[in-house]
Amino acid sequence: MEKQRIAKHHLTDCVDIFLKAYNSAPWNCHWTMEKASQYLSELIDSNGFIGFILYENEKAIGAVLAHSKTWWTHNQLMVDEFFIAPEFQAKGYGKKLMRFCDEYAQENEIELMVLMTNKYLPAYRFYENLGYITADQYTFMFKQL
Repeated sequence: MEKQRIAKHHLTDCVDIFLKAYNSAPWNCHWTMEKASQYLSELIDSNGFIGFILYENEKAIGAVLAHSKTWWTHNQLMVDEFFIAPEFQAKGYGKKLMRFCDEYAQENEIELMVLMTNKYLPAYRFYENLGYITADQYTFMFKQL
């Protein structure tokens, strides 16, 4: 297994994994190559971006895209996207990838990791097992236009 910091030249590999992960169960999304490329490119180009991509035998198998964020209480690392190719899930790769984020945060005086997930899908239990807790005082809100 090899970990690399994500740079613009990793975009195609990230998109390939992203499409495999999110267009499969349990998410069953309908991402197109164009929309996924645009979305992930926006994340990579954003201020404070930090990301890691995993390779197994030179094949891209997972990635995490995040950004550092200044907050009045702690510096934060906000995980924007995290995905593992379906055939590599439940094999410890996700745990290792998230551990790289923890190490990056510790090395860069970031005191809080933040992410959002669907509590009715398996990812919720995965994050709980890594020590993440639900912040009951916060609610994710949106408005359909």
